[in-house]
Amino acid sequence: MESPIHSLPSLFKQLGLPADQASIDRFVRNHSPLAPTCKLADAAFWSPAQATFLREEILEDADWAEVVDQLNVMLRG
Repeated sequence: MESPIHSLPSLFKQLGLPADQASIDRFVRNHSPLAPTCKLADAAFWSPAQATFLREEILEDADWAEVVDQLNVMLRG
């Protein structure tokens, strides 16, 4: 299995969010758990640009899709 192209910190940077581990942990803690019926990109805490990016990356199964999926799982735990 190949390693993901992008890391979780790089996804947070791409989204314009603090990308150090403490900030990522705090973000997940503050926004979890995401309702089972809510798609990640539809969560109320994203800006329109962030939501569009997340939606497009998943729909296109783009380079970012694997790490976006990882964030999705983290927010549901």
